[in-house]
Amino acid sequence: MANDESLDGATILCRSLKDQGVEFVFGIVGFPIIEVGFAAQAAGLKFIAMRNEQAASYAASAIGYLTGRPAVCLVVSGPGLVHALSGMANAMVNGWPLIVIGGSNDADQEAMGAFQEFPQVESTRLYSKFSARPSKIERIPFYVEKAVRTSISGRPGVCYIDIAGNMVNKMAVSSEIEFIQQCRDGPKMMADPDAVKEAVNLLTSSSRPLVVVGKGAAIGRAENSVREFIETHKLPFLPTPMGKGVLPDDHPLCVAPARSKALLKADVIVLLGARLNWILHFGLSPRFDPNTKFIQIDICPEELSNNVGLRCTGLAGHIDLVTSQMTKALGKFPGVYTHPERSPWWKELNAKIASNVQVSNELAAQTDLPMNYYNVFDKVSC
Repeated sequence: MANDESLDGATILCRSLKDQGVEFVFGIVGFPIIEVGFAAQAAGLKFIAMRNEQAASYAASAIGYLTGRPAVCLVVSGPGLVHALSGMANAMVNGWPLIVIGGSNDADQEAMGAFQEFPQVESTRLYSKFSARPSKIERIPFYVEKAVRTSISGRPGVCYIDIAGNMVNKMAVSSEIEFIQQCRDGPKMMADPDAVKEAVNLLTSSSRPLVVVGKGAAIGRAENSVREFIETHKLPFLPTPMGKGVLPDDHPLCVAPARSKALLKADVIVLLGARLNWILHFGLSPRFDPNTKFIQIDICPEELSNNVGLRCTGLAGHIDLVTSQMTKALGKFPGVYTHPERSPWWKELNAKIASNVQVSNELAAQTDLPMNYYNVFDKVSC
């Protein structure tokens, strides 16, 4: 590319996205970002036109969840951005990387009642890790790199870039633009060794241990380390709804059919990327024994001990690395620590599993009308 070539803002924006490894753009083109849609396709980005910004934001956030790298939701100003806020909030709460780019009024029309003028940067701060408007088009690559890097670092989330309408077609000389190489993946951090030692001592003293595999294990691509941890130490486990698939439901150590009893009777529960929110009844009675201890592995330090206070030993770090730390530390015990397969705890869990399976099979065999959902699921599973 010639050093004196002139590039418009839309081209600079889309080339910057391409440089940062973005593959997909979902959205609806309209004033003032029509040219951005054209530039995205010219840059080799896969542009998927949607019928509503809400759907576009959910689709883009799903790409982030599945790949670990953000897709872009491209929206027009005002109501276009407002429609995308639901997808932004969903991605932010779930910890999925997402970049939202919104067109907005011309910079020199600020506060004048411009077309669909709206305080977009301010409005998105509640739903994002980073929200900003480039001051000039030469700075667009800086903001794109920062947004992508921020979206995948630490606990993944949403970043918003506001593009003023007069920046889309404004020209800049390429020699004055510093395009930035693709940012690295977010750093993976290990837990404090002293905290790992404390967690290991707690787990090995347990007579009724339980592992809960959460969404964080799936997002962190930790299936191998989680499998090694559970299988090496023969620990009963159950998945949260979004933790399903990290290990198969028919795994011999899975006690999901006895979920209620397992949660209530366990004396030490290891949370692998699982939060003590409503999915796990906040870790409180009557679903949990008030004396239950927790070992919580999470990338977000603020999430540790939530709702249960000092009953939790928190391990802040990347789920894959910290789970491997636990396995390595447990391996230093004489003969390698394992929970006895014939322990009273396993006998109690297996008895409850057999009882619940029998009840489910009896319900599935019922042919009365209207059909119960056990009967429906039985037919579907066949």
